[in-house]
Amino acid sequence: MSSTLIRRLSVAGAAAAALALASCGESGQQRNGIWAAGSSTVFPFATRVAENFGRNNPEGAPPRVEALGTGGGIQAFCQGLGPRTPDVANASRRMKGSEFDMCVENGVSEIIEIKIGYDGLVVATARSGADFVIEGSDLYLALAKEVPGPNGEFIANPYRTWDQVRPGLPAVRIQVYGPPPTSGTRDSWVELAMTPSAEAVPQLADLAESDSDRFEAIAHTLREDGAWIDSGENDNAIVQTLTRTPGSVGAFGYSFLEENIGEVKPASVNGVFPDLETIASGDYPISRSMFIYVKKAHIGVTPGLEAFLIEFTSEAATGRGGYLQDRGMVPLPEAERTAQRAVVTNLTAMARPE
Repeated sequence: MSSTLIRRLSVAGAAAAALALASCGESGQQRNGIWAAGSSTVFPFATRVAENFGRNNPEGAPPRVEALGTGGGIQAFCQGLGPRTPDVANASRRMKGSEFDMCVENGVSEIIEIKIGYDGLVVATARSGADFVIEGSDLYLALAKEVPGPNGEFIANPYRTWDQVRPGLPAVRIQVYGPPPTSGTRDSWVELAMTPSAEAVPQLADLAESDSDRFEAIAHTLREDGAWIDSGENDNAIVQTLTRTPGSVGAFGYSFLEENIGEVKPASVNGVFPDLETIASGDYPISRSMFIYVKKAHIGVTPGLEAFLIEFTSEAATGRGGYLQDRGMVPLPEAERTAQRAVVTNLTAMARPE
């Protein structure tokens, strides 16, 4: 089977669906297959589960999985109930309170949140390129739109090469390909990479204490002069760009590093390289949790949806040595995996995120 990139949406009449989905005006219509949309980082994991599910359930339509970015997937998910909206939103960060509110306003009042595993964000270069050792304030000083000037004021970022940021870094142009604003990877990047790097600058650390909104605006606003390049939702495309652009750097999920380890290599961050152990333990600084969100109202209406969730949280998929670990996912601890399976078994709806 292909990577379940089944782009055709099949719709057939069904009386049960008409009753269950009448609230969103989809009376008389039912989608034959499961539809999941969202994070490009979660995409290869959801795709692998969908492939396995499709092989084990050949009588049904294969699940459809789309990479729209976390924000785009949740936006589509929250538009309402019914076959014209996804059953599942894939996310490389937790749903925001504002997104939950949007769902509720549109009738999606019961949402099941399932944590599926961990991922790390890597800073990577082509195998043939120079080694990068990232420390302290390096990422902020290289990539923020504004940095402290000589008189304490904030000025447009003047650094053009990495060795201008800190002696010892490669003497190559600052050119970083990374996720766009719609991506959950971008949200994770500014929170997990840019924020602590900014806090390593004393002036920014003071600002974080005195004016958190101003600090966030400065720490999270990336350069627009070509040093940071938004590269769409296709992380594999970033990997290919690195091999064609000597000296360039990419920021993407750990799973894509594992898939392309023959072509690219990671930088260390504060003395730690990303791998399964350092991401799971939290020793690698730029690591995060991954989630899927499911409409409880679609359970029993979209054929096979509950069985799909059971497959997604099975030990065969997300356990130690499971087939998603082979794709680069870092498994949750055993107790947490058990807890997530209980969420699926009980169809437990989440509370509003803070």
